[in-house]
Amino acid sequence: MNCAISGEVPEEPVVSRNSGLLFEKRLIERHILDYGKCPITGEPLSLDDIVPIKSGKIVKPRPVQAASIPGMLGMFQTEWDGLMLSNFALEQQLHAARQELSHALYQHDAACRVIARLKKERDEARSLLAQAERQIPTSNAAAVNASTLSNGKRAADDEELAPDAKKIRPGIVSTIIAELTDCNAALSQQRKNRQIPSTLAPVDALERYTQISSHPIHKTSKPGIISMDILYSKDIIATGGVDTNAVLFDRPSGQIVSTLSGHSKKVTSVKFVAQGDLLLTGSSDKTVRLWQGSEDGSYNCRHILKDHTAEVQAVTVHATNNYFVTASLDNTWCFYELASGLCLTKVTDAAGSFEGYTSAAFHPDGLILGTGTSEGLVKIWDVKSQANVARFDGHVGAVTAISFSENGYFLATAAKDGVKLWDLRKLRNFRTFSPYEPDIPTNSVEFDHSGCYLALAGSDIRIYQTANVKLEWNCVKTFPDLSGTGKATCVKFGLDAKYLAVGSMDRNLRIFGLPGEDGGSEE
Repeated sequence: MNCAISGEVPEEPVVSRNSGLLFEKRLIERHILDYGKCPITGEPLSLDDIVPIKSGKIVKPRPVQAASIPGMLGMFQTEWDGLMLSNFALEQQLHAARQELSHALYQHDAACRVIARLKKERDEARSLLAQAERQIPTSNAAAVNASTLSNGKRAADDEELAPDAKKIRPGIVSTIIAELTDCNAALSQQRKNRQIPSTLAPVDALERYTQISSHPIHKTSKPGIISMDILYSKDIIATGGVDTNAVLFDRPSGQIVSTLSGHSKKVTSVKFVAQGDLLLTGSSDKTVRLWQGSEDGSYNCRHILKDHTAEVQAVTVHATNNYFVTASLDNTWCFYELASGLCLTKVTDAAGSFEGYTSAAFHPDGLILGTGTSEGLVKIWDVKSQANVARFDGHVGAVTAISFSENGYFLATAAKDGVKLWDLRKLRNFRTFSPYEPDIPTNSVEFDHSGCYLALAGSDIRIYQTANVKLEWNCVKTFPDLSGTGKATCVKFGLDAKYLAVGSMDRNLRIFGLPGEDGGSEE
């Protein structure tokens, strides 16, 4: 009798009580342990269901092939032939797998090409749609433009004049891209021929700078100057305060030119437009205001922009003086046309991050935008495509200020942990300044217009002489914060670094320069 599994005479025969089948003991026990059922009938079977059979000793007959040397050689030859056939089959399977992989890679490459072509067609369609939308008459928007607000005094019907007209977002179309590209080419060429002006204040002059005037230009009820800009052509300093006002101050005469009221919360950013007597102010009230100067020195509010849903933290003007960008804690930045006040595009990070923007600045050539976030991240954007092309991490806390050097090679960023300098050519951090205690943030950082000096403000004000990546950037002057608050919030170089304007958390604008030079009369 033979085993029902192997078909050979069993050495230790056992029989199943359920089916009566004969098995080799070691084979059926292993099968029961693995599957728990009869291998032939499929019925449940346990070790208790098999009964050993007593039999005499079985002597297996020797196979005929193994009875002689020629027979054994033939058996070995058969085994070798089987091995070769198995190896050949494996090689055939490997060849087929390689062909399938090559075909799959070809299909993937073809799919990528199709996707790229579809994206290009989509972008062209969007551009055509944006051009068509720009040709739609915007009579409602013109009506809003015509309703100017004198020194920020809101007209009663301001919010009722075509709010939808302000929401037209045609995108940055090809004509604008061409304008930005032409500006970039012209400025890049100028930079190659750029020389340090002979009128620039030398280092030894900066070392002798001291406070030459202090001007209490904001309200005492809510003290604090938190933003600043300078119109170099007229030497007028604009400041934004916690008291919700923006103040224009004529430095040579030491007189206030105009006080711009209209925002309902603190003014977080002020920015002059180099041409056209225009000023932009951003506020924690989620709005941006565009102010137009007049011959008598007063400023009228031309536009109130309400495209953001959270505090506006930064405003920066493009080098063409035709466009500007606003950045907000709502995690978006908006690109505006200055003439119409229309938001052309509103950009959100495609990566899905939710940190808001706390600072922003254009690169000197205008095709790159830098933004700082509340989570210590610096993002670099391609303005033409609105794509995030680089990210710099390493800061602790919100990035409070960013500034590009005039040569376009360096970016300075300020945060709670100090100031970091980035090489934009190699996209890396090459130097870090940690001037204050860990709990004291650096609130402002600013290159001068020549790119020769860097100023930063925190618990004091420091001026560094710029160098390159390898050489040390030396601190040439440190000014104490004379406000008594221990918090200098904004700093700005005057024309040719002839003076330094500083705002702090008191109501005073302070001017640092050489004693005896005209720094404006102290009030």
